[in-house]
Amino acid sequence: MAVGKSPVRKDAVAKVTGKARYTDDFIMPGMLHAKYVRSPVGHGIVKSLDAKEALALPGVEAVFTYEDVPDIVYATAGHPFSLEVDHQDVADRKLLTKHVRYHGDEVAIVVARDPLTAEEAARKVKVEYEEFPVCVTHEAALAHDAPKIHAGGNVIKSHSFEVGGNLDQALSESDVVVEGEFKTPVVQHCHMENHTAYAYMDDHEHIVVVSSTQIPHICRRIVGEALGISWGRVRVIKPYIGGGFGNKQDVVLEPMAAFLTMKMDGAPVKLELNREECLVSTRTRHSTKSRCRIGATRDGALKGIDLDLVSNTGAYASHGHSIPSAGGAKSVNLYPRNVVKYSALTHYANIPSAGAMRAYGSPQVIFAIESAMEDAARAIGMDSVDFRIRNVAREQDVNPLSQKKISSAGICECLEKGRKMIGWDEKRKQYADQTGDVRRGLGVACFSYGSGTYPVCVEIAGCRLILNQDGSVHMQLGATEIGQGSDTAFAQMAAETLGVDYDKIHVVSTQDTDVSPFDTGAYASRQSYVVAPAIRKAALELKRKILGHVREMTGKAAEGMTIAGGKIVNQNRPERVVLDLAEVAIDAYYHKQRGGQLTADVSHKTRTNAPSYGCTFVDLEVDVPMCKVKINQIINVHDAGVIIHPLLAEGQVHGGMGMAVGMALFEELLIDPKSGWVHNSNLLDYKIPTFVDIPNLECAFVETVEPTSAYGHKSLGEPPIISPAPAIRNAILDATGVAVNEAPMTPKVLFRHFSQAGII
Repeated sequence: MAVGKSPVRKDAVAKVTGKARYTDDFIMPGMLHAKYVRSPVGHGIVKSLDAKEALALPGVEAVFTYEDVPDIVYATAGHPFSLEVDHQDVADRKLLTKHVRYHGDEVAIVVARDPLTAEEAARKVKVEYEEFPVCVTHEAALAHDAPKIHAGGNVIKSHSFEVGGNLDQALSESDVVVEGEFKTPVVQHCHMENHTAYAYMDDHEHIVVVSSTQIPHICRRIVGEALGISWGRVRVIKPYIGGGFGNKQDVVLEPMAAFLTMKMDGAPVKLELNREECLVSTRTRHSTKSRCRIGATRDGALKGIDLDLVSNTGAYASHGHSIPSAGGAKSVNLYPRNVVKYSALTHYANIPSAGAMRAYGSPQVIFAIESAMEDAARAIGMDSVDFRIRNVAREQDVNPLSQKKISSAGICECLEKGRKMIGWDEKRKQYADQTGDVRRGLGVACFSYGSGTYPVCVEIAGCRLILNQDGSVHMQLGATEIGQGSDTAFAQMAAETLGVDYDKIHVVSTQDTDVSPFDTGAYASRQSYVVAPAIRKAALELKRKILGHVREMTGKAAEGMTIAGGKIVNQNRPERVVLDLAEVAIDAYYHKQRGGQLTADVSHKTRTNAPSYGCTFVDLEVDVPMCKVKINQIINVHDAGVIIHPLLAEGQVHGGMGMAVGMALFEELLIDPKSGWVHNSNLLDYKIPTFVDIPNLECAFVETVEPTSAYGHKSLGEPPIISPAPAIRNAILDATGVAVNEAPMTPKVLFRHFSQAGII
């Protein structure tokens, strides 16, 4: 058995020894380097551009402006192509622009023989701008007299749904209705590897792009769209990648790199961003402002949830309204037995573009819902955990939005397990009626999430298995390993089904769109759930072919044999070995009359989407005069179905919890409301939590078996980031009696709220 164990991850040795090669580790003879010329104003039009001084600099090969690029408006969001025109991503960006929409927008690009010369030349390009008024906040962007950031206006899209009954009636039947306004900030992914890509032409028309992308097959298509060329002319290669968290689910650099190599007669051209550029000119998490109402009866029955959310997507749409749309839809699985009304609107603003970030809208939505749930529990005088247990999803509940039955739901068990681990009942009594400067509090929050994007998007994955001459198996996938451990989990799945040892599965980690099976990439916590059926089908097909060849070799019926531990054994008496798999492989390859290379190549479309569940428990203390929070204990408990690799699962949870603590207590891009300037566009001033700031992280699992899943598992990559922030907010409320309905809950924010509440 391979599933459920924790073998050494496939890429561990390569990464810790420095042997893993990332995009920046590859160089080519004659490689040129490019650098953007970026706008120093937040909104305006280029009046004139003079590149003479830059072109005169030794080593500069070319300068291209918005006048030189294709007159094609394209979309950058990394979604599968949609046959439905109304569902396609918003096309609102060109390779370079004359109409600048945020500080850092790209108006020109310099190509030089080395990066330092490219940087110096970019500074020598002289640009004159006509400045326009800047809209940074929700209120400014949606004002009736706001300047139009794009021709169609500042609103990208809005939508609403009401399911499970009538909200007005549900609230009228409630004994208590609570209401609050909630805010979440602009935060950055801060992945270790910056955005980087290079491109070259290997013949007169074929363009090769090497990139740190999460979505190589989607990237190929978008490069083709942006340049107006056939998709088949583009080849995208993804080497090892140093993290993405959704930021590399956008096609940021690749179209420009491809354009430049075409302009430079096929010479390799590299385009890499420094950390400051990554913080401002890639993608961020959408900031939101929301109003949430919750109605409940005195006995703890949740009657209705009403959430109205406004989302700021920044200067360009990127993933745009998909973020609040997904966040609202995924939350319905959490409390499915009541009325849910959800309204959302997404708008442009003159700030860095927002895109996909870990959990894709759910942290913003759940922050509001789970904060309001806490307020409702307190209003009816019910324990916060008991209130949630009364109302969370159970198996066979029906999602009122999708009308699909929930096949597995361990959220009640998660709550009970977390309650016990943190000592909830005892500490509630201990922390009651506190006074003094330092006060302790408990908080809890829940979440639900999906396992992929179906039915909103197509879910397709491919797997190719090849039996090698030595009895080992090569696995090729379109699914991308970006640090989350997917290659390891996939090898476990293949080993489990095929009947070989984990060490005998060799995963080709580099994706190459000319060679790798088609897959849309790493996002939406989809890969383990969506790729698993393709792996299982491919492994079963290869197993059938192997046993068929054994029958040719031995004359024994294939039905009486199976593969276990890399050996062909008697199905009823596995201790009886018929042949070693290596013997079978050698015969298949080299026998002059029979056999051939034994392979399996499968593509599978998944048409289900299992919800995963979980919760966060927090024990913290608040130094009221200092307005500081110290987390004493934080626990995430997850129902992710069957756990494929327990150690990797724990690592995923810890990573998500660390990012969540950052969003809750530290992180925010500080943007000047008058100019759009980002004040903290570096890792000195943008405060991500360090080892000193992160508390001891604990996690536990409640293992259910998801029947729609090939191996009983569900999503885990993104869910750990969703519920810590509201749990921290609820614990601060428990400690101080003050509801802090905005993140990050920094000392300056706490000072404002504590002052208004009169406790300091």
